[in-house]
Amino acid sequence: MTTRTEGSLTEPSVFVERAQAIANSLHERQAETEERTYYAPDTHEELRDAGLYRLLVPRRHGGHEVDVGTFFQVVLTLTRACPSTGWMYCLGAAHALPAATLFGERAQREMFAGGDFVCPNTVMPSGVAKRLPHGGWRIEGTWKYCSGAPYATHFMGHALWHPPTGEQPVTLLFVAPRESWVRLDDWGDQLGLRGSGSHSIRMEGADLPEHLVLKTHLSQGRVSTDTPGNLLHENPQYRGGPLSFMLIESAVLAVGMAQSALDAYEVLMRERTTSFPPIVPRYQDPDHQYWYGEAAGMIAAAEAALSHSITRWREACERGPGTFTQEFEWRIATICREVARASWRAVQSHLFPKAGSSAVRHGERVERVWRDMSTMRSHAGFSTVLESMASREFTRARFLGEIDHENA
Repeated sequence: MTTRTEGSLTEPSVFVERAQAIANSLHERQAETEERTYYAPDTHEELRDAGLYRLLVPRRHGGHEVDVGTFFQVVLTLTRACPSTGWMYCLGAAHALPAATLFGERAQREMFAGGDFVCPNTVMPSGVAKRLPHGGWRIEGTWKYCSGAPYATHFMGHALWHPPTGEQPVTLLFVAPRESWVRLDDWGDQLGLRGSGSHSIRMEGADLPEHLVLKTHLSQGRVSTDTPGNLLHENPQYRGGPLSFMLIESAVLAVGMAQSALDAYEVLMRERTTSFPPIVPRYQDPDHQYWYGEAAGMIAAAEAALSHSITRWREACERGPGTFTQEFEWRIATICREVARASWRAVQSHLFPKAGSSAVRHGERVERVWRDMSTMRSHAGFSTVLESMASREFTRARFLGEIDHENA
């Protein structure tokens, strides 16, 4: 095992405190963030100065190497204040972990050389790859929904390589440095998450070296004792399953948005009165008490299930790469599905319809969170992976076994 150099040893709780300090100003800037289509340059500087772009970067590369629980708490904090900002931050900063898990030492040295690592990822193979004579790869294509693109240092994407022998296309996972791609100005017209910086990225004849390209799909990357993260880093979280980690990201964002809606509803409870006699503050009204309690309970249950999934993921890392079977990873996915469902039901069934029409006008906080969560629900990670694939793939792995599942 290569000797590791020591990076920052800052207490993890400090990063959550720094995130909260930044979050305090985000709520008032949500309209501005949507108009710009990504969070402000000064917010970016604050995140960078707080060290939040290197939370999951391994310590041997100068990162903070905090545990995933701390990282997700930072994401929750930012998302609760501004869903667009939390989404953009999470889906940019989170991919330091799979990069440090799956890619080799040379690739990691290059990727993390700048310290901060902001790397959007898309799972759809939207580009094509050609083999170069010297062994590298030429990548071309346009990838949509690259959340975090405005301040990205890298891009992690997928492309299809068509072997000259006529075999089935091979999916490639690559990490491209900033100078090899351009960001398109094509985000902001969506229903929600308008400030999430989810612009498209285009690569035109970008040549990538062999060590920045893997023949796999991120969701299918299997960890073993030979996985680079296991060989290079002492921290067991760099040998965890990428698929389940990505789906926990989705669940965290869902809970953070629901928390934001509950915060907005609480303000309405305190500041507004009932519509019909007796005219009293909403917090004194039995109906509003019931609706608030129903939503709060759903969100608390979602938080508890989320915490459970993170704990199980970390415990699996401690037990070793062999723990991350298809069955285990998809079981985590089914938990994340219920987290997302409970978060959505709390907002859709109680907080949004009971807030009142004046509270769901354009620009109001409840209205914005509802738009953001509606857009989240249309994301393939939620609408397809969690709502359909999770149940099916878990059951297949449970009853058909690993070998049959792999060959199916």
